[in-house]
Amino acid sequence: MTTSEETDGLDHPTSWRLVDEANALRLPDRPTLLKGLTPSVARELSPVDFEAFVLELRLKGERLYDATSTPGRGAPRGT
Repeated sequence: MTTSEETDGLDHPTSWRLVDEANALRLPDRPTLLKGLTPSVARELSPVDFEAFVLELRLKGERLYDATSTPGRGAPRGT
């Protein structure tokens, strides 16, 4: 989680505490948590915004895989 204009109004200490607690869960429990949050997030976003959110999650995972597969080299241009 990073700070940006999009996240300026968020309660960062609470968000980070929740992220830390979720990361302490066993691996099988973390995807279940994401799946459990999905309906309420989807309900409050338009279909277009929800799709953009899902794509943002995918890009975050892809960037992690890129970074861990090429340590010290940085991200390729255009990502």
